Amino acid sequence: MPRTSRFPALPYCIALLLSVLAMAAIWYLQGRAVQLPDAASATHRLQCASYSPFGKDQSPFDQPFALRPAQMDADLALLATRFTCVRTYSMSGLEGIPALARKHGLKLILGAWINAIPADSEREVEKLIAAANAYPDVVQAVIVGNETLLRQEVTGKYLDGLLARVKSQVRQPVSYAEVWEYWLKHPQLADKVDFITLHLLPYWDNQPSGIDGALARVAEIRQRFDQSFPGKDVLIGETGWPSEGRQRQTALPSRVNEARYIRDFVRMAEARGWHYNLIEAFDQPWKRRIEGAVGGYWGLFDADRQEKDVLAGPVSNQPDWPRWLALSVLLWAAALLLAGRPANARAALLLPLGVALGATCSGLWGAQALVISTFLDEWLWAAYLMLLNLLVLAHLALALSASGGWRARLKAWAAAHDGWLLLASGFAGAVWMLALVFDARYRNFPNAALLFPAVVYLCRPLRAPRREATLLALLIAVGIVPQLALEGLNNLQALGWAGVASLLTGALWRGLRLPREAAAKAAIDSAPARPVPDPAAQA
Repeated sequence: MPRTSRFPALPYCIALLLSVLAMAAIWYLQGRAVQLPDAASATHRLQCASYSPFGKDQSPFDQPFALRPAQMDADLALLATRFTCVRTYSMSGLEGIPALARKHGLKLILGAWINAIPADSEREVEKLIAAANAYPDVVQAVIVGNETLLRQEVTGKYLDGLLARVKSQVRQPVSYAEVWEYWLKHPQLADKVDFITLHLLPYWDNQPSGIDGALARVAEIRQRFDQSFPGKDVLIGETGWPSEGRQRQTALPSRVNEARYIRDFVRMAEARGWHYNLIEAFDQPWKRRIEGAVGGYWGLFDADRQEKDVLAGPVSNQPDWPRWLALSVLLWAAALLLAGRPANARAALLLPLGVALGATCSGLWGAQALVISTFLDEWLWAAYLMLLNLLVLAHLALALSASGGWRARLKAWAAAHDGWLLLASGFAGAVWMLALVFDARYRNFPNAALLFPAVVYLCRPLRAPRREATLLALLIAVGIVPQLALEGLNNLQALGWAGVASLLTGALWRGLRLPREAAAKAAIDSAPARPVPDPAAQA
């Protein structure tokens, strides 16, 4: 009779326990709630918040677009529980905002959108003047233009003319809104306005400030304006922090960091008597078209008008972490069922731990993909990388299996085609590396999506077509240094991507060095052994 190996129960059970504990710890650390001092409460409303009336399925780029009065009514009713005023940026479609603000006891800072098309600017200014004069009890100030000089859409002289015209026809104070650097480049503008509207966004600075130094930077610039424009009233017209998106140097978007910044800023601003407006009331998915994923996540509430816990209460970077943990555990269990019996004692340890890594990376990428994917190309990339992870997960499970039957046949088929999984991983890594080197500003880092394939195929090398694998390895390897130079060594996400790219380069390189004979032998060795008949027993 053929001898059968004993099932390595003890190492397998130990690996199972360690895998579950590791997955639970990773997701708990992702989602644990943090306690911070509240900024707003039922008895304390904040000053002002930027308001754009678009729902999550709307965009100003949709022409023609129709705003929803019922939604704007509900929005202002919600904002009135936390703020005393709202700031708007355009008059197009917002002619009814003053009446709604009056209904809910809110004041308004009305804005006219100024761009490079004089006819559009003319309509905006006319509507702004009319609304300010019709609702003097609601409109407390008007702002003519928002970062128009930054976008280089008009000249300073043209802007001066618009400001003078509005000042002559309304009773409210008149201002222009711009980033702090452009106020210092155009100091003469201060003489044309009643107060300066200053944008302070540490995340978007040319030298981004991390969350630990962001408020000190804000206080420094705000004090500089008191010195540069003595006696001039200043409104911090935009300040905030994104809750999702890519890291810029030490500036890391997250819900916890957004809550920390907003709450600490409000406390500092109110202690120093500053006038301020927070950006922004609700997440705006349409902004991701022009600013990447990070542009859609500056809201104090999400795009569904639900709490993000930015202003009060405990806050979590991943409130749904139990669901993502459950999904990871289901993927892990499915991979173990696919594998069946581990090949040996070593496989008994590696199988649960390896597929736990794959299941967790798949969950982390799924959570990130839901955040960064809005447009069709983004969803296609997200699906490609998710499918890649699931295929690698199945491939690893089968490679460590000793089960026969349909599993053996599936394993043999996978072994005959597995080089394409390495190429698919290298292709994704090369495309993303090129994007992060040549068009990095709005690109997220795909660390979670490519870590698992990189680790698996570095440890279990596969042979792939030589020319294709060489080209992909070179593209990834050559990009590591320039992308780090662009991002800085303080950017932990960039360092993580450099590490993943290095692992992926190593996997491709090992595949290139794998001789054909060794690849064939590895495929044969990975198949489950058949029992050898005993001649004596047959006799």
